[in-house]
Amino acid sequence: MKIKRLGGFSVAEKQKKPIYKRWWFWVIVIVFIVAIASQGGNDDKEEVASGNVSEQIENNVENTAETDELAEEVEEPKNAEKTERVEEPTESTIVDKEEATNETLSQKNAVRKAKEYLSVMAFSKEGLIKQLEFEGFSNEDATYAVNQIDVDWKEQAVKKAKDYLDVMAFSKSGLIKQLEFDGFSNEEATYAAEQVNADWKEQAVKKAKEYLKLMGFSRKSLIEQLEFDGFTEEEATYAADQVGL
Repeated sequence: MKIKRLGGFSVAEKQKKPIYKRWWFWVIVIVFIVAIASQGGNDDKEEVASGNVSEQIENNVENTAETDELAEEVEEPKNAEKTERVEEPTESTIVDKEEATNETLSQKNAVRKAKEYLSVMAFSKEGLIKQLEFEGFSNEDATYAVNQIDVDWKEQAVKKAKDYLDVMAFSKSGLIKQLEFDGFSNEEATYAAEQVNADWKEQAVKKAKEYLKLMGFSRKSLIEQLEFDGFTEEEATYAADQVGL
């Protein structure tokens, strides 16, 4: 402490302390240090947080890609399964179609019987219906059965014509009339007579021999009988010549 004299008085002058010995200086220093330390910690935290966010984004991207791949793998079998289900008829659809026909037991039996008949001999459509009615089926069931089966009636006429020619002789017109009598249409009967490729002159000879086995004929009466059966004059005359009349 210094003493300064003023007007005969001695005044003690208080000596100033250095700034580093002042208490508030160290308070400022401590606050500054704490602030720097806090700033450094926040920077580290931000770096750590930034690193975590980057890693999390990368992980999310990878997870999303894996999820998309799995979704595609799952969707493909589902789509394939849907396609297979559309192509294959379901059991319920088959049942619905069967129920939609509403076919009675009698109708089923009529269809079965019609097929059995056609497997052993030829029939016209009309003739088959009559045969089924003869078996006891109603006209409705018999007609239903004939309409249910897939039949080429022209071919049935051809088959019937061949059956007739195997057992007896016919003229062309006589065979057509016989087929019409059996229920075939004129178109079907005519088609059959043309398809059998018969030699009608030889048929006339065969018919003449059949008549001669049953009774005697003059040449003229035999020719007339053959013409009555549908043979032409030329065919009948040829037959009379062949049998020796």
